[in-house]
Amino acid sequence: MATRPATAEGRETLSMLDPAGAAGREALALALGQALGAPVAIRDVVALSGGANSATWRVDAETESPEGPASRRFIFQRSANALGLPRRVQAEVMRRAAGLGVPVPPVIAVPAPETGLGDSVITGFVEGEALAPRWLRDDRYAAAREALALQCGTALARLHGAPRSHWDGLPLASGSGSELLSNLFATYRRIGVDVPAFDLAFAWLRPRMPDRSPTCLVHGDFRSGNILVGPDGLTAVLDWELPHHSVPEEDLGWLCVQAWRFGAWQKPVGGFAAREALLSAYRAAGGTVEADSLWTWEVFGNLKWGMSCLQLADDHVSGRVPSVERAAIGRRVSEVAADLVHAIARGDL
Repeated sequence: MATRPATAEGRETLSMLDPAGAAGREALALALGQALGAPVAIRDVVALSGGANSATWRVDAETESPEGPASRRFIFQRSANALGLPRRVQAEVMRRAAGLGVPVPPVIAVPAPETGLGDSVITGFVEGEALAPRWLRDDRYAAAREALALQCGTALARLHGAPRSHWDGLPLASGSGSELLSNLFATYRRIGVDVPAFDLAFAWLRPRMPDRSPTCLVHGDFRSGNILVGPDGLTAVLDWELPHHSVPEEDLGWLCVQAWRFGAWQKPVGGFAAREALLSAYRAAGGTVEADSLWTWEVFGNLKWGMSCLQLADDHVSGRVPSVERAAIGRRVSEVAADLVHAIARGDL
């Protein structure tokens, strides 16, 4: 779920070019050439799997340099709708996060609207596996899974540890936990579908969500599936669509949501570690966290994911965004409902 009103700020009005087509390749070459200060020839553009809010392509190119032609690989990513921050803002958040020591893909270029490439960004290619079911199950990533709690805890502590002034000048939303819950409930009422387990979760959370003011920037969607993993662990944090000012527990609880375990339910942290391992790594890297409220944020995270499923289903059923993918994700409302009842009844998940 977006934590801010949907906005079309920064979106182009031109029809978007197909990056794999001749005109799209020409536009990509021009954008890359301007950013790199050297001629660029596009050799191949390959569509990759993307999320509900993005479309992604791998771009193979040849760049000119004093030493001669060099083959380079890039990632071109474009917004599929007006949810989340404009790519130019996302790119700046990524640049500033990189300055904190958070591993992110290097930002190469943010194409101007007049290029016809849409609300997009071009980053450097980072080696790693993004599909969580692969790196959670494949023996080749056994060492990576052992290292991830330390690496994710460290990355989040670095991000959260920056003073809020580090993000000055960026249009980032801000709100307390109780405000986030109220916004989520307003969306629930707008959709108008009654899910008894969601009613229970809203009632359970209402007296427990904190009113304290935001203390840091959170990624907003830090989870298995939004990180790149190599044989040695974390190589990059992806999908900077939803950063906003909140408290550390929001990111930490979200990483523990049942859906991001991809079947490895015995390991609450993304399907690869225990909660204690993540918190220990986070604290060792200088992070501070209110452990007593972490469970509340985890329940909130499960409800937020359930609401995301409900909203995606509503997008399809209402005809706003006809999409088989959104309809399929919407069917997961029932499994989130079961998770929420279990979590509230048992105090664990």
